[in-house]
Amino acid sequence: MATTPPLDSYDRQLLALVQDDCRLSQAELGARVHLSAAAVNRRLKRLSDDGVIERFSAQVRPDALGYPLTIVVEVQVENERIDLLDAVTQSFLRCPFVQQCYYVAGECDFVLIFAVRDMDHYTALTRELFYDSHNVKRFKTLVTMGRLKTGMQVPVAES
Repeated sequence: MATTPPLDSYDRQLLALVQDDCRLSQAELGARVHLSAAAVNRRLKRLSDDGVIERFSAQVRPDALGYPLTIVVEVQVENERIDLLDAVTQSFLRCPFVQQCYYVAGECDFVLIFAVRDMDHYTALTRELFYDSHNVKRFKTLVTMGRLKTGMQVPVAES
């Protein structure tokens, strides 16, 4: 884990605001937190350079682009030898339909979140990512019935 520099209340306020709407201008951000636009610019640059802000992006509704089905998959690998684990990890990272990928402890090794067109699309991906892999022992598919809460916003309250 990367070491994060200390964050003051201005940093935390800015992080809360840009997580909610990254389209806000630096002047608007400054007005909301009582800083100049130049000070906001410096802080956002530092937060980006330090890796606190990983990227600025828009959250798009998957169904608006033809991917109405969200599937959660638990994957167990056959062998945890590092080169084999790296190969399966890279295949997950390369797949544009894998929206999130977590390496986890417990009964499975990975949890993947897919955005797909339909079950036929998912079935084709299982062949490519799981059946054709020589290191996936088993996988468990959970088909979501609805998107209740999505996003990657991190609470910014002081600990």
